Amino acid sequence: MDPVDGARSIVIIGAGIIGCSTAYYLTRHPAFSSATSIRILEASVHGPAQGASGKAGGLIAKWAYPKELVDLSFSEHVRLAEEHNGTDRWGWRYVNCGSWEGRGEPSTTETGSEVGRGGRRKSLEKTLGLDPAAESSRARQSKGLPDDLLWVKEHVTESYSPMAPPGATAQVHPYLFTTSMLDLAREAGAELISAAKAVSITQSGGRVTGVIYQDLASQSTLEIPATHVVVAAGAWSPSIIPRLPISATRAHSLTIQAAPGTTIAPYVLFTEIMLQEGGRRKRVSPEIYARPGNEVYACGPGDDSPIPETVDGVQVDEGACESIRKHVTSISTELSLGTVNARQACFLPIVSAGGGPIVGPAENLAHGLYIAAGHTCWGICNAPGTAKVLTEHIMDGRIRSANLKKLDPSRFT
Repeated sequence: MDPVDGARSIVIIGAGIIGCSTAYYLTRHPAFSSATSIRILEASVHGPAQGASGKAGGLIAKWAYPKELVDLSFSEHVRLAEEHNGTDRWGWRYVNCGSWEGRGEPSTTETGSEVGRGGRRKSLEKTLGLDPAAESSRARQSKGLPDDLLWVKEHVTESYSPMAPPGATAQVHPYLFTTSMLDLAREAGAELISAAKAVSITQSGGRVTGVIYQDLASQSTLEIPATHVVVAAGAWSPSIIPRLPISATRAHSLTIQAAPGTTIAPYVLFTEIMLQEGGRRKRVSPEIYARPGNEVYACGPGDDSPIPETVDGVQVDEGACESIRKHVTSISTELSLGTVNARQACFLPIVSAGGGPIVGPAENLAHGLYIAAGHTCWGICNAPGTAKVLTEHIMDGRIRSANLKKLDPSRFT
């Protein structure tokens, strides 16, 4: 069904950051009016951001990839934060980013115990006749440790080096950013339909006509008409378009709330920790992200666990989360004294053919069909740019803000 007099029925599959951002940008386009309907189908019965969009680290970087989206997305993140008070609403802020190398040591205190606090205070009182400020400054300088990065143990640090210049790295809280984009879109008229698992896309005469989905609450099969369909279901996108070369990688993470009175300076650390376990040396590489409010996010490597039917079926391996906790607390007293708030897992969408993400109109499959999937770990970072270019093509018929030939769906499908 072709749009008549500017009427558009847009269906977005997936209420993650890509889908919610696309809904937001569509509602902000000058041509958006009551003649345009926007419906977001989300398979989770719990609503938006239940996958990677709610459980990611939230890193925003000028040095991310691909450049076609990064350059556009970073400036859009800055604009969105300024326009909607992102600092308070979704934790937007600039952060330092560096590579940390050193050795981990086993914890000798119980997490959060007064014994641990006492031991920490005692060690600070041991001056041994030295000028502690001068001695510490020399030691920190030799290792490259910044003066305010005090939440990693200096004595286990071998080296720290900045990975990006000031102003090149920022962060958001992914769940808050995703739900904020959705809330702003809904205020302008977009509609969210939860517990709605998209099954297939209908078409006639070479163009999309609607989406068939399963209402998971009633177990009934329904069809919603559409002039435009955006597939933004992350790692689940191939369940709707099987020929998409997207695989899924499960990643575990946890969040730790530092003890009251503790200050966690805004650093993102890519670590290389050497551990001694059972007489054997082992190197681990958790990523550690300080967040506003003295919360810390930490994640480990991925695995190839089979992807469940919907995001609500994702299983958390408690052992994997506990390993991450042990690894990050081995280099930080502040984290070992903190409280674990969340142990979680999500599936990242990876373009198995290489390159990606896959972004743009899929004219080779059907007119009115758009794909926005395969963003790997940079979905939060590249969502605004992705949403902006999709909106331009849906509303204006062409993409003006970026050259996305390398990401064109026709190269992957």
